[in-house]
Amino acid sequence: MTGVCGTGAEGSLWQDTCWFNGARMELVLGRSRSADFGAGPFLDLNTAGFEDVRVGGGLLGVAPFSDSLPVALSLGAYARRDDERWFPGVSGWLFLGSRSYNFHSNYAIAAGLLIGYQRDLHERGSDAVVIALQLDALLLAIPGIYAVSALRGSPEE
Repeated sequence: MTGVCGTGAEGSLWQDTCWFNGARMELVLGRSRSADFGAGPFLDLNTAGFEDVRVGGGLLGVAPFSDSLPVALSLGAYARRDDERWFPGVSGWLFLGSRSYNFHSNYAIAAGLLIGYQRDLHERGSDAVVIALQLDALLLAIPGIYAVSALRGSPEE
């Protein structure tokens, strides 16, 4: 995931704008087709402006708004490392975008808009309002896979 986030001092939610970057893993269980509800755990590792490290996880629910564009809501907790100490926090995320169901494998691609709020339970100025693009790692790898295939050429039969 990559995007912008706003952090602010006491009383102001978005005082400073910084780059938000991270990785997220999700396991959605209970879906046997695109129109099914699903739920499962998620883990994430991210940073707000490269000033801290945030490690979190929680539960994710997927609701089929439409077959190809479900809505996912996730709630969880995180720990923020800043200046050699860890601080607790809670988070909520809303995903809007494509989340396919793969009928032939357990792996499904997701890409879309991720809107989130991370509430630091120790220091109010470290809260983050996030607007990010969540891209599946496979989508980022496709140009490289194509380039390697093109360099190798077609297999001899």
